[in-house]
Amino acid sequence: MKILQLLPFVAALVLAALIIWAAGAGDFMGFGAVLLSDPWGVVTLADLYIGFLFAALIIWFSHDNKLVAILWILPLPVLGNVWTGIWFAIHLPRIVRALRDARRGNTAGA
Repeated sequence: MKILQLLPFVAALVLAALIIWAAGAGDFMGFGAVLLSDPWGVVTLADLYIGFLFAALIIWFSHDNKLVAILWILPLPVLGNVWTGIWFAIHLPRIVRALRDARRGNTAGA
């Protein structure tokens, strides 16, 4: 399980490094204008933010403490999948256990 936990954490670190590199090397505002002017750019942004919504739903329903869930959800639109990767790295063992338990307890419906 430790290796599986490392995967989203390493992916989040790689993504953070790419963001830092792009922030220094590119024109964020200029590209944003280009991105929004192209239909595929709009689709890409919609895909990104719908993915954040799905991540927010997973976070919301996996936490009993809704304040904790909100504290994880609020940074999603700004920190994006770097934040999602960190959340998955931390919570992956619990998620896997819950899914396995649910599968074992619900074999009739599978």
